[in-house]
Amino acid sequence: MAPTGKRTGESTRSAGPRLPNSAVYLDGQLLIAMPVMGDSRFERSVIYLCAHSAEGAMGIIVNHPAGSIDFPELLEQLGIVKKGEHIKLPENAESMKVLRGGPVDTGRGFVLHSSDFYIENATLRIDDGVCLTATVDILRAIANGSGPKHAILALGYAGWGPGQLETEIQSNGWLHCDADADLIFGDDVDEKYGRALRKIGIDPGMLSNEAGHA
Repeated sequence: MAPTGKRTGESTRSAGPRLPNSAVYLDGQLLIAMPVMGDSRFERSVIYLCAHSAEGAMGIIVNHPAGSIDFPELLEQLGIVKKGEHIKLPENAESMKVLRGGPVDTGRGFVLHSSDFYIENATLRIDDGVCLTATVDILRAIANGSGPKHAILALGYAGWGPGQLETEIQSNGWLHCDADADLIFGDDVDEKYGRALRKIGIDPGMLSNEAGHA
């Protein structure tokens, strides 16, 4: 399920499966993986849900680094900057995180960013503070200093078919909590999982003891 350019689920909230103890869908919230899920691709993952409706769900993992990929080098590979020019990049471009956003469409980049940047017909506004743009134009804007104040680049995304995410939540595969800018855009990628759990009052050390019976 790819971004459609509009917020999903708003006209279908009375249709399709409901989440337990919930009357609304979870777009704009964070999913937190439980140890009992048993899918190594999502182990200890925190996922920002960009879209969630009766048609399915789409989100970006915000705490799994994409190996040794460096954002300035990626700009060179894409031809956005010439070799050696990355030394002139703005500070937020030099330090921008490249993450493994999920197992679907891993050759494509998705930029989660603050809502101070918007491209008509290309940017999906998810809530008041967060947007998603998947065109190379936002990378050019970041490189020349006219991009959003906060952003992360994810390669690939996580997707669910109709009712699939609801089933996984009911099977205790996921917890969810309100998103905040620091959990989405913060530099401390390795700490996000524990911080997300503590946000909803769970000690990560206690939770890890429940692993092993997926």
